Amino acid sequence: MKFNRRTAVAALSLPAAPAWAQGAPFAPLAGQHFVRLRQPLPRSPGSKIELVEFFWYGCPHCYELEPHLQAWLKQLPPQAEFRAVPIPIRGYSALHQRLFYVLQAMGVEPQFRAAIFDALHKQNLMLGSPAEMVKLLQPLGLDVPRFERTWDAFDPRGFSAAQIRAGDKLAQDYGVDSVPTFGIGGLYVTSESMAGANVSHAEGLRRTLLTVDHLIKNFGKV
Repeated sequence: MKFNRRTAVAALSLPAAPAWAQGAPFAPLAGQHFVRLRQPLPRSPGSKIELVEFFWYGCPHCYELEPHLQAWLKQLPPQAEFRAVPIPIRGYSALHQRLFYVLQAMGVEPQFRAAIFDALHKQNLMLGSPAEMVKLLQPLGLDVPRFERTWDAFDPRGFSAAQIRAGDKLAQDYGVDSVPTFGIGGLYVTSESMAGANVSHAEGLRRTLLTVDHLIKNFGKV
């Protein structure tokens, strides 16, 4: 193509490729950058490929991945659907897991996700009690009476806690032992520790998302 002022202006107007897509070509390898489950998890015929991110609000790697993941999700292949599943790691992570499900049940988790991540990683808050959570989220628009009712409904002994136990079981079925980890369609598992081994942290994040993208687009073929 002939390069002139018109094509230069057009090139400048094109959106920059997202960070996860920039860099040298990368071809994920089975057994190195991802693992195929020996026993695939049940999946309904014709259903979308479920992409699961196992995470914890308090995980620094999850925090650093989050903006890149959200950028990538805007281009999620149409044959896939995404959901986040929090799992307990240590410290207050079980309470943070409960917080996620409470906010999800209220339909407001995406609204507060960034604030929760920032509170834990920038403000050094613990969010180790419902009172601390309310103090953070009420000024941002949290419906406190509804939050308190929903929090009580997700008591570990309550019926709603079955969602939490189901998330824990899914992590166990995928063999998750660290976060962030991705499960793809009940067939594959990848994580930054696999896809991003022996490279810089930034490159590891990029390779993780490229691996997820590759597994969705080549589902069942690799």
